[in-house]
Amino acid sequence: MLAAFMGTGFYFTLKTRFFQFRHPVMIFRSTFGRLKQSRGKDGISPLAALSSALAACMGTGNIIGVAAALNAGGPGAVFWMVVSALLGEMTCCAENILGMEYRTKNSQNEWMGGSMAYIEKAFSSRKTACIFSVFCIGASLGMGNMTQSNAVSGVLCSSKNVSPLAAGIALAAISGMIIIGGIKRIASFTEKLIPAVSFVFITVLAAIIIKNHTAVFPCLKEIFFSAFGLKPMLGGSVGYGISKAIRTGIARGVFSNEAGLGSSPIVHSASNEKSSAVQGMWGIVEVFIDTVLMCTLTALALMTSGAWTAESSLTEIEMNTAAFSGILGRYASGFIAGSLCIYAFATIIGWEYYGEKAVEYAFGGKAVTAYRGVYMCCIVIGAVTKLETVWALSDIFNGLMAVPNLAALIILRKKAVQPLKAVLP
Repeated sequence: MLAAFMGTGFYFTLKTRFFQFRHPVMIFRSTFGRLKQSRGKDGISPLAALSSALAACMGTGNIIGVAAALNAGGPGAVFWMVVSALLGEMTCCAENILGMEYRTKNSQNEWMGGSMAYIEKAFSSRKTACIFSVFCIGASLGMGNMTQSNAVSGVLCSSKNVSPLAAGIALAAISGMIIIGGIKRIASFTEKLIPAVSFVFITVLAAIIIKNHTAVFPCLKEIFFSAFGLKPMLGGSVGYGISKAIRTGIARGVFSNEAGLGSSPIVHSASNEKSSAVQGMWGIVEVFIDTVLMCTLTALALMTSGAWTAESSLTEIEMNTAAFSGILGRYASGFIAGSLCIYAFATIIGWEYYGEKAVEYAFGGKAVTAYRGVYMCCIVIGAVTKLETVWALSDIFNGLMAVPNLAALIILRKKAVQPLKAVLP
């Protein structure tokens, strides 16, 4: 599956003649440069769509996931995480373009379809799209819900001595108040929350890196050399080290930005943007912010501060706390706990919308209310139980979502690339 993710991204990168690398100025002008012209009543704004998509993917992967990647695959994992993201930018771009091209209006006059719509078109089969929807529902209850609520309850229990049950109930209640308002309330909430929180988080990361600027170049060297096994190793450990770094880096990258799963096109398709090419470029921006920027800065902060070393026995949370304490002192643990809770909460909100649209597509609008009830219950269950099995099932559902999605992207490749060619000078 990791080869399929990378291969699809590489294919669209070649097919568009390295669009994401050749046209960064055009991408910026077409996205952030057009914010004022992109507002309208027929859907949510492109920035709100971006914020909602980022809300869904910027969870534990950006804080715990980067530290876990370093522990599991070493510095080389960071290199492959970035590579997977740079290629995944074009996968996400293609997903958004096709989601826009095949979206339709539902009975409430709201845009819907996204990946389900183009999967149905690619296979000429609504049944295949419904199967994808079922996998999406499973992923929303697992990775998008229970694993996130478990992270929140774990942090609150260890740092503030809050009982997991109380944390789960409170999280479910707050989530319900936002979710019940539908995509416009979700988008309005995330459009205000995600940019503000991300700005603060990035600022602190930058401060850590600047404070330890003398270690930046040696750390970058270590990331690059470890990725290709050029550091002296013994015997077969070379191949093992490289394969572990590649697998861990790509896996963390995919988990972080979700490019290829077919999830983010569901919310991007609700945008009021009329150009599918422009909405595709917002997909490039999404992956860049989530993984290339956030995860790279997090990794450099952990390495330059000395919080991560090859001999370190710190847990992921302890590692982040150690890195941030160089700037925030005794407030570091509270900052990490708060950031993790906010991002995990945002992921719960974002993935509820994905699951809701999958339920509406597969079972009809009347089933949405029941799904919301189940979703709220799963938040509480996730907060009070051990989730080794849920993590495993989430990985399986992610892979099952990706199979029809990646296949549909390849089948409709000409349709996915054509709008980008039309906007090129």
